[in-house]
Amino acid sequence: MWMIVLGFIITGCLSGFILFRKNTVPILPNSESVAHTGLSPRKVSVIIPARNEEQNLPVLLESLQAQSAPPYEIIVVDDFSEDQTRAIAQQYGVRVIVNSALPEGWTGKSWAVWNGYLHAAGDVLVFLDADIRLQPHALASLLHVRERFKGVISVVPYHHAERMYEKLALILNMLGIFAFTSMFERHNPRKGLYGSCIIALREDYERINGHASVKSEVLDDLLIGSKFMAASIPVTNFIGHGLVSFRMYPSGIRSEIEGFSKGAVLSTATLRPWTTILIAIWVIGLLASNVGILVTHTSWAVPMLIGYGLYMAQLFYFMRYVGRFGIAIPVLHVISTLFFIAVMLYSLYQVVVVGHVRWKGRLVRVGGRGE
Repeated sequence: MWMIVLGFIITGCLSGFILFRKNTVPILPNSESVAHTGLSPRKVSVIIPARNEEQNLPVLLESLQAQSAPPYEIIVVDDFSEDQTRAIAQQYGVRVIVNSALPEGWTGKSWAVWNGYLHAAGDVLVFLDADIRLQPHALASLLHVRERFKGVISVVPYHHAERMYEKLALILNMLGIFAFTSMFERHNPRKGLYGSCIIALREDYERINGHASVKSEVLDDLLIGSKFMAASIPVTNFIGHGLVSFRMYPSGIRSEIEGFSKGAVLSTATLRPWTTILIAIWVIGLLASNVGILVTHTSWAVPMLIGYGLYMAQLFYFMRYVGRFGIAIPVLHVISTLFFIAVMLYSLYQVVVVGHVRWKGRLVRVGGRGE
């Protein structure tokens, strides 16, 4: 019996390698100028929706000011912040838009992003979350790769997890990477974008009516990707290793749980069957490998600990491209697995029982308006 279980654990590991694609953004060499990329004729507007982002905003704005290809304009949309977000943005000399009251049928972030677009003058729209951190050649590289692949692109940032509670997100981050890099999603008509970093031409964004087309959706980034696909505008997703990073939830574990749980269950409905099946196999193999801790005094101990070690080694390999989570969490990946289970159960409770999710002090109905 233990051979069957070990075989399933090995199969789970293999499914992870099938799902994962090291699809990083090519970094422009230091010597390559903006003029050589074909970018100079285009005006670039960076739009940043910000709600209570006083900790994150300075890092992003400083990284934008240090870009080798600086944008034409930077617009920060203050989404009813209760901290110093607006004042900090003004200190950096960027354009600050004070968000107007949330209309019927809109969620908060979509309304903030839409208002930023209405004030933007650029030919290229770059939508960034406030927790993003950019390397000096990031913007030039992103614009260059958009020109190369056409359509709209998004980036799953490299996750800098600093405190222990932040590092618990290792398994959740891995599952997100699988969903966005799986080869089975390449031609998915419901292919999503990663909302933290999206680059699109103004003409393409206006062709689908932008965020107004997903104004009531919790998963605005995933669903706006399907709008681009339906309009025959290519959608390409990358991972941000070496170029685009973020620190997701520095303000506490509550925000981390709310952030992951708001889309954990709903997002699975957008995936292709083979992606879902392989993710399920990987998760079941992961859960089986964790059983090894419970059978250390039985005849199953050695093979099950081998299975546990296989997943540990795989996580260390993936972490090189996914995020900085330290040594303890991949070694004790059972802890991150339990956190993943707790988030999924909480997400299921919010979606099925309560009918809304909570994010940044707002209740957002599933498929409805923000409250």
